[in-house]
Amino acid sequence: MGKALWSPPPERVDAARITRFRRQVNETKDLSLEGFDALHAWSLDDPAAFWEQIWKAAEVKASRPYDTPMRDPKMPGTTWFPGARLNFAENLLRWRDDRMALVWRNDQGKQQSLTHSQLYDEVSRMVQFLEDQGITEGDMIGIYLPNRVEGVITMLAATALGCLFTSCSPDFGYQGVLDRFGQTEPKIVVTCDGYFYAGQRFDNLKKVQELLLDIYAIERVIIVPVIHENPSRAGLRGALMWKEAMDRPPADIKFAQLPFDHPLYVLYSSGTTGKPKGIVHGAGGTLLQHWKELALHTDVGRDDVVFYFTTTGWMMWNWLV
Repeated sequence: MGKALWSPPPERVDAARITRFRRQVNETKDLSLEGFDALHAWSLDDPAAFWEQIWKAAEVKASRPYDTPMRDPKMPGTTWFPGARLNFAENLLRWRDDRMALVWRNDQGKQQSLTHSQLYDEVSRMVQFLEDQGITEGDMIGIYLPNRVEGVITMLAATALGCLFTSCSPDFGYQGVLDRFGQTEPKIVVTCDGYFYAGQRFDNLKKVQELLLDIYAIERVIIVPVIHENPSRAGLRGALMWKEAMDRPPADIKFAQLPFDHPLYVLYSSGTTGKPKGIVHGAGGTLLQHWKELALHTDVGRDDVVFYFTTTGWMMWNWLV
């Protein structure tokens, strides 16, 4: 192996969240793990204890505690945290303060920011809209958007109700979106009239019109104006503008309390070996895995800002959110 390009100084290692986590494990489990390699080996030797410690470190919000962290330790077939009831969105929206939650900027120089309190209110508006449309637990909600705050709001509102969520990026061609949404059949799709890339405008609504002819499950299309102030709704079944859907006062959100393995996201394989395959990700597993990667592997805390250049068509968007 070649020479390491960089290594953190000892004081940074000592202050890192993964180091604090290892010390917590040693104290709680009466162990003497020294360094990352020992912690990693223990996580493999005793996965039930390891993931229980992750649950506790993440301070998971749950309306009902788990009966045991792990049942039937086999692959496949293991059941994780049976008995627990929680909501993915409730855990992400646990703060309602004036600290910054999202900062968005596009290549045209436009920008937008939302505090945690503002984000909660925006999600509550979308939750009410979805409920007014008869959307309930288990329904599929999709976005066909660039990486914008509206996509995050829609995802949180959908998962607050126990819906499944899926996404595609508008740079996908018509067939690419049909191959994905044609499998998952979202009832409501939040989309855009177009997008900017490298200073150019690209229309998106013509592709949406074609999708509506092929995917009858889509009942409503919500349009986020991006390249026009008042995009045309011609040929768009059940179309509403984003502001119309969100025109209501905020309210407290009643988060659906669901099993740990309740389905959350449907992501897709690349499609390089035939049509893309839909892959279901569970709420609890996604919550714990993403917390582990962000808090322990990348040492992210509440005072940090995370930037990742991605589209909604890549799983790194889900990780970023």
